[in-house]
This record gives sequence, C-alpha cells and structure tokens, in this order.
Amino acid sequence: MTLSTALALFGQAKDPPVSTTQVVIIVVALVAVLVFVVFLFLFFSFIRLWIQALLTKADIGIGSLIGMKLRNVDYQMVVRQKIALIQAGVKVTTGDLESHFLARGNVPKTATAVIAAHKAGLDLPWRTAAAIDLAGRDVLEAVRTSVNPKVIDCPDPGKGKQFLDAVCRNGIQLLAKARVTVRTKLERLVGGATEETIIARVGEGIVKAIGSAHDHKEVLANPGMISQTVLHNALDAQTAYEIVSIDIAHIAVGENIGAKLQGEQAAADLRVAQAEAEKRRAAAVAREQEMRALVEENRAKVVEAEAQVPQAIANAFEKGHINVMDFYNMKNMQSDTLMRNNIATMTGGAEGQSGSGR
Repeated sequence: MTLSTALALFGQAKDPPVSTTQVVIIVVALVAVLVFVVFLFLFFSFIRLWIQALLTKADIGIGSLIGMKLRNVDYQMVVRQKIALIQAGVKVTTGDLESHFLARGNVPKTATAVIAAHKAGLDLPWRTAAAIDLAGRDVLEAVRTSVNPKVIDCPDPGKGKQFLDAVCRNGIQLLAKARVTVRTKLERLVGGATEETIIARVGEGIVKAIGSAHDHKEVLANPGMISQTVLHNALDAQTAYEIVSIDIAHIAVGENIGAKLQGEQAAADLRVAQAEAEKRRAAAVAREQEMRALVEENRAKVVEAEAQVPQAIANAFEKGHINVMDFYNMKNMQSDTLMRNNIATMTGGAEGQSGSGR
C-alpha cells in the first residue's frame, strides 16, 4: 500500500463523536491553566512585596496590593514608605498613605519628615504632616528648621534693601541690620504667617526702638537694648515660627535728618516771608499809584476852581459886592504872598546847598 492510498482511506474514515465528559474536562483544564497563569502573575508581581511587608510587620495583604494596583496607586512606593515608618516606630495605616498619594501629596517627603520628627522627639502625627504638605509647605524643611533653627536677615537683601534706617529723637539717622534666629512651630505651620511677617515685625520693632532713644550715642554704645526691646513684643504671635534670638549684626550713623529737616523748614519759611513781603510791596505800589491818581484828581479840581475865580470876581463887580480898590488890594496881597514864597524857597535852597557842602 502506498502512502497516497493510506491518506485517502484515512480521509474517508468518520471522526468519532465527542462526549460531554470530554468537553467538561477540556473547559476545566483551560480554567486551570488560566488560574495558574494569573497566579504566576500575582506571584511575581506582589509576592515579594507581600513577603517584605510580612517580615517587617507592615500589615499589608495581597488584597491591598491588588486594590492599589487597580486604583493606579504606586503600591511599591507605598509599601516601602510604610515599612520605613513602621520600623521607625510611627503608627500609620496603609489607607493614610494611599489617601495622601491620591490627593497628589508627596508621600516620600512626608514620610521622611514624620520619621525625622519622631526621632527628634517632636510631636508630628501623619495627618498633620500630610496637611502641611498639601498646604504647599515644605514639611521636611519645617522639621529640619525645628531641629536646627535657621537665621533670617532683616531686612531681606533679596528685596533690594541692605539696611533699616531709623531716626533717634536728636535727629540722627542710624542704619541697622539684624539677624533673626527662628525655629519652626509645627503645630502653627498650617495657617501661620511666613518669614516675611517675621521680617516686617522685627523691622518695625527695630525702627520703634531706635526712634524712642533720646541720643544715638546710647544706641551705638549698647546695641543690645534694641534686641531686648524687640524680643519683649511677642513678634512671633500667629506665625509659623518661634523667635529664638535677635542679634544686631551692623549699625552705623547716617545723615543728620533733624538738621536737614530744620534747614528745609527754614528755607520754606524764608520763601513764605519773601512771598508775604512781595505781597506787601505790591500792595504799597498799588496804594502809591492810587494816591498819585488822587493827587492828580485833586489838582485838577484846584485848577478847575481857580479857573472859576475870574468869573466870580466879574460877577462880584457886576453885583457891587467889591469895588476897584478891593480888587487891587487883593492883587497886592497875592503878589506879596507870591514874593514871600519865592524868597522862602530861595533861602531854603541856599541853606540846603551849604549844608551839603559841609
């Protein structure tokens, strides 16, 4: 029998019927294979993290890992951070870490801050640290500042001002620069004022302390009086910091503001006096012009009256009130008066010339 004949006979043969039992067996086998594949996936994906959590008493089950995977949470990071927290002695739940991650918080930095605070003996619960982180504050830097206080320059050189200027009561300007040592108060970090408030309050206190001094020499001799005065004002109230100390780093003498202000006031008074004098001069000139106009007016009236004298004399002649002798007597009297006036004028002028020659 050839190979082609055997193939033809095999093709003509009928397939045996498949029983229900065989179908069930095949389905069960497929399901078993699928379960085995899923188990292998879970084993290689989560078993290592689960074993780490189990050995470190982090209390994270396989179900929690799968749930975090389905919720698109970085479960590996959550497991590592919880292990670190538990090993440091911090009580925290997996739900707290997962909630902070879903709220877009920085879980590693928050966990590091809580661990550092716990090791330093500071009271910083996880919820408080998470609230600080979600508020936009650097919680790790806050913990570091609580442990190791930092120094703030007053005024802030970044604002373009190098010194605070204040004036004593004697008018002398002093230029001062302070360094403020602050420690973060974790319980007031949420809602507390920032460094800018501390700088503003300290600057105001320094200006007030210098302004209350009678003499600038007192301040130069004892700069510590400024620090003591400012520290007693509770400048850190409602802020996120506690003021540890205020040190005057630099103090120098500036301008004599009092003398400068007095000079400016004197110049202003001079300008006012000059304006008043000019006003009075203008009024006097105007009054002089008025009097000259009045003199000319009266002179015109005199000329007018003199012009009426001949007419009055003529009327008197006509009415017989005066005669010719009376008229000539009046003329003689006028001539005599005119002559006397001329003699007096000539005598007075000669005496004036002789007096000037002497």
